[in-house]
Amino acid sequence: MKPIFLTQKDNILVLSFSGLSTRNIASKTDLSKATVARVIKKSTPDKENINISHPSKLTPYDKWAIIHCILTGEASNAVQATKIINSIIPSTVSTQTVRNTLKAANLKAVTKKKRPLLSLTHRKKRLAFALKHSHWTVEDWKRVIWSDGQEYV
Repeated sequence: MKPIFLTQKDNILVLSFSGLSTRNIASKTDLSKATVARVIKKSTPDKENINISHPSKLTPYDKWAIIHCILTGEASNAVQATKIINSIIPSTVSTQTVRNTLKAANLKAVTKKKRPLLSLTHRKKRLAFALKHSHWTVEDWKRVIWSDGQEYV
């Protein structure tokens, strides 16, 4: 790394305080943007970085709607949530925008842990039923009415 003269540092700082961007200062001083940014940062460590970014396509309500879709199960992933939100709002947003919104809400994509369909209690009750009725014949079982929870008369 080449040393920078004190006059160059002063020139960078003067241009910085006049409101020029790092890119403009670099082009005027024939130094790299990284060098200019480093000099400015070392000289003014408490200065806030001004981030001029594009305004969001999503309103706070749109962001809430995306999060609501995921939490209620209406959409199970960002692609489905994108389709839903694009049908609601006039401008279209990308799937990455929806992912960024979900990430900002501390929602992460995880695979559900597989669990057995029957709990230990269910298995014990089934075993008890099987042992209790293990001596039954086919004729005994024919007298049983099996249902799915509805009453049959």
